[in-house]
Amino acid sequence: MKTISDGLASKVIKWLWVAFAAFVLFVFVAFLAISKGWIGNMPSVEELENPIDKFATQVISSDGELLGTYSYSRENRVWVDYDELSPELVKALVATEDVRFLKHSGIDLKALFRAIVKRLLLRQDSAGGGSTITQQLAKLLYTEHVASNSLHRMFQKPIEWVIAVRIERYYTKEEILTMYLNKYDFGNNAVGIYTASNTYFGKEPKDLDTAEAAMLVGMCKNSSLYNPLRRAELTRNRRNVVLSQMRREGCLSDAEFDSISATDIVLDFHRVDHKLGLATYFREYLRGVLTAKEPVKKNYRGWQMQEYYEDSLDWAEDPLYGWCNKNRNSEGRPYNIYSDGLKIYVTIDSRMQQYAEDAVDEHLRNYLQPTFFKVKGNASKAPFSNKLSNAEYDAIMMRAVTQSDRYRSMRADSISEEEIMKVFNTPREMSVFSYEGDRDTIMSPMDSLRYLKFFLRTGFMSMEPQTGYVRAYVGGPDYRQFQYDMVTKGRRQVGSTIKPFLYSLAMESGFSPCDQTFNQTQTILTEDGKIWRPRDDGKDMIGQLVTLKWGLSRSNNNISAFLMSKLSPYEFLNILREFGLRNKQIDPVPSLCLGPCDVSVAEMVSAYTSFVNKGVRTRPLFVARIEDSEGNVLESFTARSNEVFSEETSYKMIDMMRAVVSEGTALRFRNYFRGDAAGKTGTTNNHSDAWFICYTPELVTGCWVGGEDRDIHFDSMQFGQGSRMALPICGIYMQKVYADSLNLGYSPNMRFDVPEDFDPCEGQPVSGVLENYSLDSF
Repeated sequence: MKTISDGLASKVIKWLWVAFAAFVLFVFVAFLAISKGWIGNMPSVEELENPIDKFATQVISSDGELLGTYSYSRENRVWVDYDELSPELVKALVATEDVRFLKHSGIDLKALFRAIVKRLLLRQDSAGGGSTITQQLAKLLYTEHVASNSLHRMFQKPIEWVIAVRIERYYTKEEILTMYLNKYDFGNNAVGIYTASNTYFGKEPKDLDTAEAAMLVGMCKNSSLYNPLRRAELTRNRRNVVLSQMRREGCLSDAEFDSISATDIVLDFHRVDHKLGLATYFREYLRGVLTAKEPVKKNYRGWQMQEYYEDSLDWAEDPLYGWCNKNRNSEGRPYNIYSDGLKIYVTIDSRMQQYAEDAVDEHLRNYLQPTFFKVKGNASKAPFSNKLSNAEYDAIMMRAVTQSDRYRSMRADSISEEEIMKVFNTPREMSVFSYEGDRDTIMSPMDSLRYLKFFLRTGFMSMEPQTGYVRAYVGGPDYRQFQYDMVTKGRRQVGSTIKPFLYSLAMESGFSPCDQTFNQTQTILTEDGKIWRPRDDGKDMIGQLVTLKWGLSRSNNNISAFLMSKLSPYEFLNILREFGLRNKQIDPVPSLCLGPCDVSVAEMVSAYTSFVNKGVRTRPLFVARIEDSEGNVLESFTARSNEVFSEETSYKMIDMMRAVVSEGTALRFRNYFRGDAAGKTGTTNNHSDAWFICYTPELVTGCWVGGEDRDIHFDSMQFGQGSRMALPICGIYMQKVYADSLNLGYSPNMRFDVPEDFDPCEGQPVSGVLENYSLDSF
């Protein structure tokens, strides 16, 4: 006979089974809904097959060094494969995060049950995590942004479980570990193990030792909390926890643990910032070239027509210009430089780039800039010329104000001009640039603009004349502060560096380096009936017979004007175009022989390659090839070239320009380099622009130095000439390059390829005197 208690027990058991069945049904429906994507965000099969599709594009130097990456702000990630990971890194990760990683299929039921019991039932904080590495990867890839409401939050873990199981179905354990380490954000903009290894230790993942690997794995718990820059001791303790786990799992002996855990964390920190590192100006230039769009005239303002002209030429003729928009990826879309994981193999040599940046820094920091500060002193209009009127000074400074970000921001907020100027003239605390590091001070924004104008700017480029490979590219003294690129973007008056082009035309027209004429002031009648005379050229050899070779070596204006009187300015302009000078504002007038036109450093260096290449100009080549993320070559590039003058003329020019560095205006260059070399200095009116272009049989190198504005310059020839301002940078660079000849492959013993029996004066009246034309000679 059943008792009341028996009936009650039966009902309880019945309801328990009903509850259990309901729970099972709920779980089944819930997981079905998750797998179908009805709850949360369930990735498609295609997404699971390609789980990380955003990769940083790498810029790799010709000697295999990573110069930098192009990426979205949080996805500064470079992919590495499993065999590129340090074994210690893998051991540390598995021992710490998922000891049964090799045994489960995405969910570790034992660890999950332990975590539930200890956390929910026993309320223990040290219960350990129930998430496997695969679940953590699932969260990193797909579920970190889906918990937007309470329902999603409740299903967060189940969603991760389903995704984890699916990931295990598609990928091997090695691939899962690799994806996890490539995806994790290690803080300080170091996304992925490659960037993290380079950021914190200055090495690649395969080279990490046990202590370094343990620190990075320790950061995987919480990279914001365990930040070695802010919380060194806390991070060290966390690293030792990882080491303890490795010992527990048999990856470390007791002795190894004791030895490593006793050490402090030693960092070799390199902040991830596109404004830092090698070749910053070059990398930014390359970004603009690769991502350029087909130019549309209506998008350019009137003063940008020169830019439109050049962009149109480049779009039509240069396969690198706009490459990302001219080509399509596997999905049929234009390549995305920030997410398609391209590998761009550039022609820059990291060692030579370092030498170039060191040369710029050494000359500007140690000599030129201190000298400029000293010479200018506290003059009322410093750093501008003393000849500047008050009105001109005020106009320049107001232009600087209106071009500043502060002014534009305040104008956008509808703040009046009166209030803006009040802000610009009110002193405040700020940090300003210096070569010794940013310094804190108190000054007005107006004074800070004037202070920054004190710093001289520069542009420097070095390339191989035969291949076109650009080996070094420095667009300014410091990219963080002065971002205007003076290699390709900026143009300044070239002064006497244009004279070799004139002499080349003369040699093509039958002249010889040994031809003679009187060194006297020339008078030329221009097309519009005016008289032009070159400025006084000093007293050296005035009124005496001199050779054309002497005239070029001393950069004598009288001799250049004489040649212009014998030649046509239109012919001269035509050959300038063949040399690669693209400025449309060059006028065919007699004074063109003294270099009043604006030209870029890149154009000048490219033009001078024709002297080495027997009359053939080689255009700069910045990229050798582009590969996709799988290593497939998408495109290879070769330098373009064009013939400018004859082989015989090139021999004559080498002979004359050797004299420039052996006995002429560039004699100082011999303090740095003793091998076979030629070149030309250049100094414009008022010493606003200083140039030096030099070449050896293997390299053509050019440098410009000047102020941000043309009215910022030395007031005397003593400091403002090209041989003082620009030549030392080229000299220091060449000295460093050829001192490293064994590694770089250049030899100071190389000679120009000129036939031994070539006589530059052959067939010419060496002792003869050329007729000195007067007014009607033009």
